[in-house]
Amino acid sequence: MKVVVLGSGIVGVSTAWFLARDGHEVTVIDRGTGAARETSFANGGQLSVSQSEPWAQPGMPLKVLRWLFQEDAPLLFRLRLDPAQWEWGLRFLLECRRERAEHNMCQMLAIGSYSRLAMAEIIADTGIAFDHLRRGILSLYETQQELDAAARVAELMAVYGIDKRVVDRNELARLEPALAAVAGQFAGATYCESDQSGDVHLFTTALAEQAVTLGVNFRFATRINALGTAGGRVSNVSVTGPDGAFTTVHGDAYVLALGSHSPLIAATAGLRLPVYPAKGYSATIPVRDPAAAPTVSLTDEAGKIVMSRLGDRLRIAGTAELAGYSSTLNPRRCRLLTDRAQALFPEACDWDAAQFWTGLRPATPGNVPLIGRSRIANLFLNTGHGTLGWTEGAGSGKALAELIAGRAPEIGFTFTGR
Repeated sequence: MKVVVLGSGIVGVSTAWFLARDGHEVTVIDRGTGAARETSFANGGQLSVSQSEPWAQPGMPLKVLRWLFQEDAPLLFRLRLDPAQWEWGLRFLLECRRERAEHNMCQMLAIGSYSRLAMAEIIADTGIAFDHLRRGILSLYETQQELDAAARVAELMAVYGIDKRVVDRNELARLEPALAAVAGQFAGATYCESDQSGDVHLFTTALAEQAVTLGVNFRFATRINALGTAGGRVSNVSVTGPDGAFTTVHGDAYVLALGSHSPLIAATAGLRLPVYPAKGYSATIPVRDPAAAPTVSLTDEAGKIVMSRLGDRLRIAGTAELAGYSSTLNPRRCRLLTDRAQALFPEACDWDAAQFWTGLRPATPGNVPLIGRSRIANLFLNTGHGTLGWTEGAGSGKALAELIAGRAPEIGFTFTGR
């Protein structure tokens, strides 16, 4: 069938690739000048199934209140006269109940684990190079209380086949020698050997090129205006092309994979999606001394900052700011990233050469993505992946391709419309 995919980030391109491999005629539309130009451009680099913990946890509401006016808070609500923000916030509070948090984590683990296999499948089929490292992820904890809580989460994840374990300071330094001088600052860490890292932009652009060889038609620099509906189905998508001309694109099925902008386009068809933009920051810095820079991907849990080695660069990313669709860089939140990394690895990088970036992550209140059929018969959703779009993207694309083909993906995940 003819499938129109809206969005060319990691989720949209993965969906297009699996659809094309399944024999469908696929068109991808995006306002960017190429694939992965927005949220999939410069994220933290982690393929982190073991990081599948929702923000919405029993203790989070009090933390959010303490962080309200703290510019360097890991999760910052900038309160606005925005009904969508308030509605999302209320739903977030409901997801903070313990039973909901555990349910959401299980869902995230399911799609993350499935995605790890889908990623391996793509790599085996295409040979894509993207500064890929299979050295695991270390999560660093400053206090014994935090480490003990992390150990309990690791035990729960083990039930679902995730190989996350607690390591002491000595093993921390052995696993990542670049941390040896500062390992004493931490109570310990957790380590997941099967987690990976890599450059999402390199991967997605290369996969888009591979998709073209399968017949996928990419229409870049094309603004998506609205979905046209008739008889309970999407009849077309109206777009404005690079030349400014208005036109419509027709298909048998449509996939909404526009990240944080998905609810805006869904609203043109009368759909309300519980997705809100969470602005994240990153810094990309040239490595000056390779021996002094980490190769194991790291999560500094105190500041919710991640660090990944991408070839001769160090990528540092983190923080979440709920402030609508603003993409303005906040210098203080930028410095938060580089100051922390420089404190851990002072000789590793050319710190004055940092390149800063910000992107809008599409967050659902419980951090579980929306994947599957919408209430409009031929409109499918693949959005709401929050901070785990890179981790969950390949599997989300494969799963949705299976659903469009009428097959049931072998995964313990609750798809929309089922």
